[in-house]
Amino acid sequence: MTSQFDVNDDAAKRKQTSPDSESSSTCGPQPSVSNEDASRRKFLQMAVGGAVAGLVAGGVELVAPTRALAQSILTPEEALEELLDGNKRFVDVKLTSFEQDLAILRNHTSEHQQPFAAVLACADSRVPVELIFDQTIGHIFVSRVAGNFITSEIIASLEYGAAVLGTKVILVMGHGSCGAVEATVKHTLAPGQISALYPHIQPAVDIAGTDFDAVAKANALIQASLLRKSSTVISALVNKGKLLVFAAFYNLGSGEVSLLE
Repeated sequence: MTSQFDVNDDAAKRKQTSPDSESSSTCGPQPSVSNEDASRRKFLQMAVGGAVAGLVAGGVELVAPTRALAQSILTPEEALEELLDGNKRFVDVKLTSFEQDLAILRNHTSEHQQPFAAVLACADSRVPVELIFDQTIGHIFVSRVAGNFITSEIIASLEYGAAVLGTKVILVMGHGSCGAVEATVKHTLAPGQISALYPHIQPAVDIAGTDFDAVAKANALIQASLLRKSSTVISALVNKGKLLVFAAFYNLGSGEVSLLE
């Protein structure tokens, strides 16, 4: 695992080009360096040195981002706070996840993963989970299905995330203007097997009526409750205080995620 630049190699190269190094004393006269070149070299050395010093001072190792290393020790409450803080950065257009070196992250996560959170989201293309929470590779374990409802396969996936990978919080997240919700409310005649979604969402329609966003919120609450009750693995972790399960709602217009319970 390597960083974008190697400090030792950089130092070695500077030593080789230094007029005080052993190699320069044995190789005869060296080409003169203009004041402009010298200034450029000094600026680059200061910039690199400052960046390294800043990383060290901030407690960041060059081999991996701090959050990638620390995420597995978060408490459930801290994991939830990290998600909500990330969403605030997304709403404020102050994302930080893109600043992390993706090459390092891919290398760090190629053999194993330690996501701190799991999200059950709709398959809607306007709901990019990692972006919404300002998280990067390896941080969120995501399951998606149109209508964000619980099935045996979804439960198995979320159980794997919690019991094997160690996720500390699960959000069941509905969203505004959900096509699956709207189709269920209207009982739209649809091609293929699209109507197979309807029975899963109908209980929310029975509770919330015909307001699409109200149905989406009711559905998220119902599915979160089902997840807590129908999975012995997840309920055991919740009862031991090792896992939180919440329903949430994503506002497409504002970008804000709000907890529903």
